[in-house]
Amino acid sequence: MRGNLSEIDIRSILQLIELGQRTGQLLVEADFHNSEQTIKDKANRHRHSRNCQQRFWFVFFLNGQIIYCQEGDSNLLRISDYLQHNRVEMQLDEQQLASLGLDHATEYGYLWALLERNMISPKVAHNIIHQLIHETLFDLLSLHQGNFIFLQGVALAPQLTSLEIAPLVAKITQQRQEWKQLYPHIQSPEQLPIIADIVQLSSSLPAATVSKLQQWADGKTSLRQLARYLNRDILTVAKVIYPYVQQGWLQLVYSGTTNLKIQIEDKETEKNHQVRIVCIDDTTTICETVESILQQQGYDAIALSNPLEALSLIFRLQPDLILCDISMPELDGYEICAMLRQSTAFRLIPIIMLTGKDGFTDRVRASMVGATDYLTKPFGDTELLMLVEKYVDLQTCVGTETRYKTC
Repeated sequence: MRGNLSEIDIRSILQLIELGQRTGQLLVEADFHNSEQTIKDKANRHRHSRNCQQRFWFVFFLNGQIIYCQEGDSNLLRISDYLQHNRVEMQLDEQQLASLGLDHATEYGYLWALLERNMISPKVAHNIIHQLIHETLFDLLSLHQGNFIFLQGVALAPQLTSLEIAPLVAKITQQRQEWKQLYPHIQSPEQLPIIADIVQLSSSLPAATVSKLQQWADGKTSLRQLARYLNRDILTVAKVIYPYVQQGWLQLVYSGTTNLKIQIEDKETEKNHQVRIVCIDDTTTICETVESILQQQGYDAIALSNPLEALSLIFRLQPDLILCDISMPELDGYEICAMLRQSTAFRLIPIIMLTGKDGFTDRVRASMVGATDYLTKPFGDTELLMLVEKYVDLQTCVGTETRYKTC
């Protein structure tokens, strides 16, 4: 059995394997064209780069039940995370790893090696395998494009446990639906939490909770890793931090934004405050033009061409003014503006909408979501600078309750 995920989805494939009580392995390949992986892929690349990466997964079956799942090949990082929760150190050397002899299932063989050496108990190994299966299917059930092949054959051996497909898929499907409700504030299990407002956190949460957040929200630990360390599923962890992300107290970034974060931190250490302006526009030429115009006038201008990445980064950037295109794929300017206005950190920040047409409807909609003003494209240097200076000056001259006005 083989085919394309655009013709049959993962859930249906698993159901067929279960109904047929098949034994063997399923290989799934994807190239980031599903929605969540597209987000992650774009956020991990510079806007001028268009490299495409592929990911693949293995699912192993015995008589129509799942006995193991794994993403990629020969990666022990997941095992390491789970063993950290159970306070077990990985102690097999390269020669011992090579002797495991399990193609495409090194981490499964590693668990068995630990069991045989009495370094973990059967209960711990059983729990880790269940969690590995759960998190792999959580990703697989979100795929809508890619290829698959099921190879019927001898089961992966030895077996420690097996799971019925129907109840497992039903549970994870429900979790996927709840996960979508956290979007776009939380987009991917691979996002890295960072504390953006320690003052608000400290005043609203117990000291012990803040201490734990400071420990884990270091910009190096992903939500998925955090779930492994805490022995919780990814949805539970995401729901716990969601209110803090929504308020702007915690920020979620992707590992590919590291260089930008460093630039932000460097600029935050400058003694003299420089007015920071963020431009969100999916057109690269607009981004570069705005950056050039504003930087020549001494502004700290940062252009972001991925609206989803921008929404994640903007809480960290803390701009004094935002320029936001209206028409963008995946997330338009109206949605971004409305989301930002829900956060106390952005209720008084001027947001100027960039529109390709001077229409009354656009102006009304922009006003309804809380936009400060709008600028029609194409615009010249003078138009842009006059509008920016209008609201930058307004910020320095009036009280906090009137820092912006709606258009």
